[in-house]
Amino acid sequence: MKSDIIKLSDDAKDISLLNRVLSETEKAAAYANLDKKQSGRLRLLAEEMISMLPELLAFSSGEFWIECNGKNCEIHTVLTPQQTVSIMKRDELLKISKSSKNAAATGIMAKIRIAVTFMMFDPQIYTDMDVFLGTTNLNTMTSWSLSTYRQKVEEKKGEPWDELEKSIIANIADDVLVGVEGKRVEIVVKKAF
Repeated sequence: MKSDIIKLSDDAKDISLLNRVLSETEKAAAYANLDKKQSGRLRLLAEEMISMLPELLAFSSGEFWIECNGKNCEIHTVLTPQQTVSIMKRDELLKISKSSKNAAATGIMAKIRIAVTFMMFDPQIYTDMDVFLGTTNLNTMTSWSLSTYRQKVEEKKGEPWDELEKSIIANIADDVLVGVEGKRVEIVVKKAF
């Protein structure tokens, strides 16, 4: 079952976007016969996805939907960058990629948002972001995975591990995948109930 597709744009920052997403989430949960606790978890995952969209929609448009096959659910967000991106925004991203640090990127959702942003502009701008993003091969990077990130920070512990333990999405989702398909970036949150 695939829910209705919700169009995303820069003017969708208001509460109506959240209401439409939550409505589709509730329909998908009912269709998949999820119980109250499972429905609540699916809703939390959808809310987490929506929480990072306002910043991303400043330079992109997209779509949101949920697919459930039995009780295996996926939350999909596809973003397409606008043709004209400000030089300042691109330069700002290049600075982050060269230093591998971004003081504002704390928490898993911020790291996912940064991965999406980089992929929308140019996947080839990566330099030494392996630890920051949890990717496996930066020269051919076309995807990011929460599972890969989790494995890398598990080995090192410290602040990134603390972020994982505090993250709603890291504790509920089975995986989060961010990938490039043509000029579009897709985020898929997977959860099997």
